[in-house]
Amino acid sequence: MFRTALRNVLAHKARLLMTVLAVMLGVAFVSGTLVFTDTLNRAFTNQSAKSYDDVAVAVTSYGGGDDPKQEPGVSRATLEKIKRLDGVATATGRVDGFAGVPDPNGKLIGAEWSNKGANFAPGADGRDPAYTFVDGAGPRADGEIALDRDTAEEGRYEVGDTVRVATNGPVKEYRLAGVFTTDDGAVSAGGSLVLFDTEVAQRLFLKPGYFKDVTITAAPGGRDTRILDAVEPLLPESAEAQTGKALADQQAKEIEEGLSAFNQILLGFAGIALFVGVFLIANTFTMLVAQRTKEVALMRAVGASRKQVTRSVLTEAAIVGLIASTAGYLLGVGLAVGLRSGMAAFDLKVPDGPLVLGPTPVLSALGVGLFVTMLAAWLPGRRAAKIPPVAAMNSMHAAPSQKSLVVRNTIGGVLAAVGAGVIVYGAVSGGDTGRMLIAAGAFLTLIGVIMLIPLLSRPLIAAVRPLMVRVFGVSGKLAGQNAVRNPRRTGATASALAIGLTLVTGLSVLGVTVGRSIDKMTTDQITADYMVRMAGGGDLDQSALAALEKAPGVTAVSPQQAAYLELDGEFAAASAVTPGDIEKVLHVEQLDGSLASLAQGRIAVAEKTAKNRGWKVGDTLPVTFNDDKKGELTVGAIYTDSEFLSPVLIDAQVVRPHDTKPYIPSIYLTMEGGGTAANEKALIDALGDNPAITVMDKQDIRDEFGGVINMMLNIMYGLLAMALIIAVLGVVNTLAMSVFERQQEIGMLRAIGLDRRRVKRMVRLEAVVISLFGAVVGIGLGSFLGWAIGETIKGSLPDYALVLPWDRIAIFLLLAGVVGVLAAMWPARSAAKLNMLNAIKSE
Repeated sequence: MFRTALRNVLAHKARLLMTVLAVMLGVAFVSGTLVFTDTLNRAFTNQSAKSYDDVAVAVTSYGGGDDPKQEPGVSRATLEKIKRLDGVATATGRVDGFAGVPDPNGKLIGAEWSNKGANFAPGADGRDPAYTFVDGAGPRADGEIALDRDTAEEGRYEVGDTVRVATNGPVKEYRLAGVFTTDDGAVSAGGSLVLFDTEVAQRLFLKPGYFKDVTITAAPGGRDTRILDAVEPLLPESAEAQTGKALADQQAKEIEEGLSAFNQILLGFAGIALFVGVFLIANTFTMLVAQRTKEVALMRAVGASRKQVTRSVLTEAAIVGLIASTAGYLLGVGLAVGLRSGMAAFDLKVPDGPLVLGPTPVLSALGVGLFVTMLAAWLPGRRAAKIPPVAAMNSMHAAPSQKSLVVRNTIGGVLAAVGAGVIVYGAVSGGDTGRMLIAAGAFLTLIGVIMLIPLLSRPLIAAVRPLMVRVFGVSGKLAGQNAVRNPRRTGATASALAIGLTLVTGLSVLGVTVGRSIDKMTTDQITADYMVRMAGGGDLDQSALAALEKAPGVTAVSPQQAAYLELDGEFAAASAVTPGDIEKVLHVEQLDGSLASLAQGRIAVAEKTAKNRGWKVGDTLPVTFNDDKKGELTVGAIYTDSEFLSPVLIDAQVVRPHDTKPYIPSIYLTMEGGGTAANEKALIDALGDNPAITVMDKQDIRDEFGGVINMMLNIMYGLLAMALIIAVLGVVNTLAMSVFERQQEIGMLRAIGLDRRRVKRMVRLEAVVISLFGAVVGIGLGSFLGWAIGETIKGSLPDYALVLPWDRIAIFLLLAGVVGVLAAMWPARSAAKLNMLNAIKSE
């Protein structure tokens, strides 16, 4: 039986190739994901460990915030005490923050979120062990900096050049003193690193005389734990000390956890691809069994048992699965290499390191590939074993019994009904619990619909058959009849497309709906012509606000400054704004009182907060500011809650004396003439042409808040493309099977006058009908799921309203039709080339 299985594999190479492709693509996704994440994990972990190779103890300060009673970091006096401890060889103070430099076109070099500035901290020998200089030397004076080599090359900077450096304050010019290489994580992640003299860095990023971090190395014989015990009592409350090994282990764990979420997302899409592949594999083995009906029956007649026949089919599946898994693993390794190289396109860098080929990806590839293939082949194998020996006298074996179809449809109907009920209940429940219920209901509904698809195919395809006859004549009529001739096979093929389009449509409905809601919320509530933000989401310096207030053409400007107050004994988040201008840049709907009272030192409170705390206009509330100074504030207005404002509004001038370092994430402003190129240029000039500050017009603002949704949708579409590719292979398989079973029929049609062109058209139309049938089912189910998930999140989006993206749905239907045409090319050509005499002769 093993030799028979091997012979059958070799005898049907073309058909099994499609199965190999389906399994190979899914396995490649699994193994590629595991290899890629293992490689990233090893690279980042090694880099992290290397950074702490010689570190005995590392001290990290979290700062004292705005509390003047707490030290903002580790003082120089504390650093000197640490240096004098027994067993300490060196203690180096570090301070860092945002800093970036422009390229020759004035654009910020590197990934915005990882552009970094730090201090150059030389030891007694004049060298800083964290940096290796390849040209020049480290900065020694206020007006000097050093740049990492990649940034210097991209900006075309050489030692001695003048470099404009952007921080969250005004842009300043420095002389480039040196160029270095480093293992710093910011540079490895695709960012830039600017080194300053220590005193300059402290003024820019923290406070003169203070450090954010301290790295301590041990003298010969010094023990890390003893040094740690001696260091801890010297530190301020806001600082924490760990041994270098403990910190390296902690960072390795954090890296692994960070990559875990990414790993699970990719594996989820791999699972979808393999799930779709099950239908293709089952179709392939069903076709092979159908082709070998007489052969299997003769084997049964000469003594082969049912178990032997089933084992023969499963052995074929195992051979195919082994080949596909091996090929998939190799393809996955190539995919991992490609992903690693492709990260550069997103300004992301991976630390140098070898490709990690551990045992887990290999075992996972082989296990998944073999399991999926044999699982999909098990049912066709059972059916093959049931072929009676008498079937050897006939070319056809018995069709599925009416009882089996009734049982299948009954189970499918129950699962679909229960699943739909769970989805509706989840939509009504809302929240995380509701979404979990929807996920469970979606699985049940999907299984139920897949079981019902053969039953659904007849009425749905029959509904379009008259149109096919009217437009395409005999070819259309025959294509419609062929599409429902074997509803199980048609259903299995349509199911593959339905699964892919269910996910694609559900994501589209949800994404477009949320995107429209966010866009409407943005356009309704932001009336400003421009929004100014810091690159990478940092905070703007007070000087940026002062510069914009003086810019020519500005008619209103207000910061969205974060402030935290203790009002009436409870903490409240507040937005410090400019009275009189806030109403011009943001839509603030007054319900009671007047926003003009902000200029009188009063506060405005959002409706929900006022209701929850029992506040009303005229109430005087005790307040404690960030610096612990106390006072009283009077409620001057109540306004409708806004997604862009905190629950409390207060004049920025009132909180400014109490905030040592105001946190300003964004500034809104309007200008004479609205958004024009000249006005934008005036703002850029007013800010000193700072490459780290982004000036966004109304369209940019809309893209900022809603563009992420479209980007995520496009990524999801790309990941789901693999499942759709497998579905296309399924359509090819079904048509090939259909052509094989109808050789005599096609020969007869050719003999009585159906030319080759109309034979091709018949097969193409059959493919299009099956593809569109699967698309309609998938789009309907996906829209239902999109609605249900949307119901669970609409409470957090005030302008939420379900949107069915008819344009995208039309594109999905069009693509399904194109899939059918492309998938039919080979089967249609094979059908048209059949020899009439050979086809119609009896076997």
